[in-house]
Amino acid sequence: MRICSLVPGATEVVAALDLTDQLVAVSHECDYPESIRHIPSVVESVIDQHGLSSDAIDRAVKQLVSAGQRLYRLSEQRLIEARPDVILTQDLCHVCAVTPDQLTQAITALPSEPRLVTLNPTSLDDMLLDVARIAQAVGAADRGQTLLQSLRARLAHVSSTKRATRPRVVCLEWLDPLYIAGHWVPEMVALAGGEDVLGRHDQPSRETTWKEVMDANPDILLIMPCGYSVQRTVDELVRLESSRTPWSAQLARWPETYVLDANSYFSRPGPRLIDGVELLAAILHPKPSHQLNPAEAVRLTTAALFVESRA
Repeated sequence: MRICSLVPGATEVVAALDLTDQLVAVSHECDYPESIRHIPSVVESVIDQHGLSSDAIDRAVKQLVSAGQRLYRLSEQRLIEARPDVILTQDLCHVCAVTPDQLTQAITALPSEPRLVTLNPTSLDDMLLDVARIAQAVGAADRGQTLLQSLRARLAHVSSTKRATRPRVVCLEWLDPLYIAGHWVPEMVALAGGEDVLGRHDQPSRETTWKEVMDANPDILLIMPCGYSVQRTVDELVRLESSRTPWSAQLARWPETYVLDANSYFSRPGPRLIDGVELLAAILHPKPSHQLNPAEAVRLTTAALFVESRA
């Protein structure tokens, strides 16, 4: 079977089903696991997000959306050359990936019409159900059930752990402007033994203010900008430290602030959301012997931010 995945999380599901050899096309954001990076991309972003700050990205996205323009270009020629039997796409976030309506014209040009699987997960359970849907669509239903059982068992292990306290948590999904994380993130925090005091389960992320964050009085602040790695987030915080809104003054209000790898463990509705729940549990209820992997999460101190911003 020839599979085209236009969603990074779906690509990760296909890889977890051990069907990487059947992927014939992916999106520009599909970069995990390493074994799929040679597969041709049929999508490119209109905005060069890698070279822009968070506020510049926000302005560019809003300008394109208000003008009714696309955020992504789909290469019809490369899609035709891929000749997919199945196309995995999404209709959850028009800022994140190509949407089904963009595929209509390209699909009509294909020699035979592929099966279109549209994903719209807004919760962890939706993501797990999509694992089964994807597996069924690519002819690997049995493998899908095996993967599902493994993911559910890991979730059950984390959520069943007895904990004396549930720290109050605020999760920030964007830096400038500030956004509260939504969809599956509040559910992940709850399963990990915390209470997301501003996020709402199964609801989209939303813009917020420092006043709302301060009024919520969290014990722990988690910084997880959508699509950002730990290092990119730290670099952006350093930039913001020298801007109109110094972050050190805000971060000094909370004894515990962490920067997390959102791109791997929180932004993409795929199997690694379970890794994200396990990471949250390690942060919210640390064991004396546990050391965080700095590629996954780092504890942020105002002193470190102050020093780096002047380096």
